[in-house]
Amino acid sequence: MSGAEEAGDMLSEVTLNDACETLSENCEVSTDTKPKDIIVTIGATVPTGFEATAADEVQEKLGSKSRISKDRGKIYFEIPAIRLPQVHQLRSVDNLFVVVQEFKDYQFKETKEDALKDLEDLAKKLPWTDALEVWKLNTNLKKRKTRRKRGNQQGNSKKEKPKEDGCEQEAVGKEMDDPVQNSLEAAEIQDSECTDEKVPLDEDEQSDPKEELASNDENKNELEDCKKCEMDSETLKFRVTCNRAGDKHSFKSNEAARDFGGAVQDFFQWKADMTNFDVEVLLNIHNNEVVVGIALTEESLHRRNITHFGPTTLRSTLAYGMLRYLCYVTKKQQRRLCDPQPADIIIDPMCGTGAIPIEGAAEWPNCYHIAGDNNPQAVKRTANNISSLLKQIRSKESSISAGKPIDSIQWDSCSLPLRTGSVDVIVTDMPFGKRIGSKKKNWDLYPSCLMEMGRICRPKTGRAVLLTQDRKCFAKALSKMGHLWRKSHTIWVNVGGLHAAVYLLKRTAEKNEDLRSHW
Repeated sequence: MSGAEEAGDMLSEVTLNDACETLSENCEVSTDTKPKDIIVTIGATVPTGFEATAADEVQEKLGSKSRISKDRGKIYFEIPAIRLPQVHQLRSVDNLFVVVQEFKDYQFKETKEDALKDLEDLAKKLPWTDALEVWKLNTNLKKRKTRRKRGNQQGNSKKEKPKEDGCEQEAVGKEMDDPVQNSLEAAEIQDSECTDEKVPLDEDEQSDPKEELASNDENKNELEDCKKCEMDSETLKFRVTCNRAGDKHSFKSNEAARDFGGAVQDFFQWKADMTNFDVEVLLNIHNNEVVVGIALTEESLHRRNITHFGPTTLRSTLAYGMLRYLCYVTKKQQRRLCDPQPADIIIDPMCGTGAIPIEGAAEWPNCYHIAGDNNPQAVKRTANNISSLLKQIRSKESSISAGKPIDSIQWDSCSLPLRTGSVDVIVTDMPFGKRIGSKKKNWDLYPSCLMEMGRICRPKTGRAVLLTQDRKCFAKALSKMGHLWRKSHTIWVNVGGLHAAVYLLKRTAEKNEDLRSHW
């Protein structure tokens, strides 16, 4: 499991009530407002072009209205801190940060020296308190879940032992059920030794009868480490990352990060470290809009589910955005037509590593998802990714029968082994003609694929969401297939620096009998 998905899962299985109680016991928070009562603004980076789709997910799952930033690829929404675990479960966001303060029309000085001096002064005036409380909650929840996960791994390894170890398994199970009192030891400022997020799996798998004693010793060591954090608060490490867009600034991004970071260091007496940092302070500048925040994710949340990568692996957040694009269209009457319904058959005829079907199976388990590709190596990667996903589910649910409605197969996308009119939805990332194939081959491939997709898709109700960077070729192919497909909507997205498009197509009412079929 990737570190990003672990972070999301860590937060999903604990409540902020527990975290806040532990914080109040061990950290003696001096503020009058409890951390769980804080209302904060969360910023989220999303795949460029899918801002509205991500905002729709936030509204549906959190009940919060989002504001799309002028700086493309970002949305902002307000939530109570108690909803932080649910925020980490959003599937359309890449990175999360809590906003310290936002300036919609910040007036930069004309000279570089004056502008940088203003940024230094700004660091000392910002309201850091609430954002740092949320950062603490975020960090401590991840620590607690890490220990629970370690206990689950130990329990699973014991289940594989012979029955004579039954008494020992029972004891471990009891220990896992009890809350770990020392799971959230937090200091006002913590160092990297206390942020114990990545757990080496090999040590857990090599379980022996001394595991319980080792676990107790580990808890004692962690308690000592966190006490050390309280004593050596100045050892907190941080860095400042500046993301700047606009050509009217007199300074560069690295200069803003350097001077603003120096002021933060002087104000908090933190230690600067560009690699092994505990806190990442974000300075986002887009023309005259300035947002200061604290990162809540260490790596992008798109690094989930996929363990076997290919040359053109689609980001999980982008794959989810394409699937959710079926749900999000501008008119409500269209929304009812596009939303995946229970028992729908959703296929990806050019699946690559299977990112789209895997995201679909995770979010829409009532539909059946089929992943296929003509490359045997791609099919193998997809099967391995599906297998990894099923293992994760079984480890969480402790059930051998846990599964997902998803399967993979090798096939030719221009001659699919599917019955005519048997598919409800097609979602796929078509070859761009750069790393795989060529633009010349696309002139033959695209019309053939659209023809075959039209054959297997249900008339009137069938839908297709297609991603391509070869827009000229696709437009020509679509014009030839106007009797089968009608373009409903288009959005422009950024895929690895390439300007691509996602097309939502509707199947026309032409009868399937009029189309050729190889099956």
